[in-house]
Amino acid sequence: MEHLSWQRQQKDFYPQTQDERYGMKGILIVLLVMALGVSLDGQLSAQSKQKAPNFALKSADGKTYELSKMKGKVVVVNFWATWCGPCRKEIPDFIEIYKRYESKGLEIIGIALDEGGWEDVKPYVKESKINYPIVLGGRKEASDYGNVAAIPTTFIIDKNGFIVDRHIGVMTKAQLESKIKPLL
Repeated sequence: MEHLSWQRQQKDFYPQTQDERYGMKGILIVLLVMALGVSLDGQLSAQSKQKAPNFALKSADGKTYELSKMKGKVVVVNFWATWCGPCRKEIPDFIEIYKRYESKGLEIIGIALDEGGWEDVKPYVKESKINYPIVLGGRKEASDYGNVAAIPTTFIIDKNGFIVDRHIGVMTKAQLESKIKPLL
């Protein structure tokens, strides 16, 4: 009896009509196209590269950082917050990478999403001795970059202003270096 019951469930699960089978094929095609758009390591394929959205955001000292003016550089855009443990974990690696590659054409921009603004961010930047520009961002920037829903989220932008990689979660020094070196 158990066997018949399982067969009935199995029969109910698999599409029976031609319309149902075509519907399943359509879903599989969509999933395949999506999988081809992003390779397994998060690197965007040549067909799916998109222009990085421009931003003009101010640092604590009032300097404006505008992405469109960084053309010709490899840019790492990192969405983070002071209250985010994983963000804090990756910052020392970002500091080291920036020291090593800034003179070779690398720019790192940390977009802080703290609701407390500079009151929260400034002390942490000073305490952590962050050596790359930190700017304040918000919902607009997170939305422009594909609805950043988790932090840290890091984007690698090539010298022509195209997003070539998106990484959600902690990015280690080795991971970051492997992404930027070929682009410099």
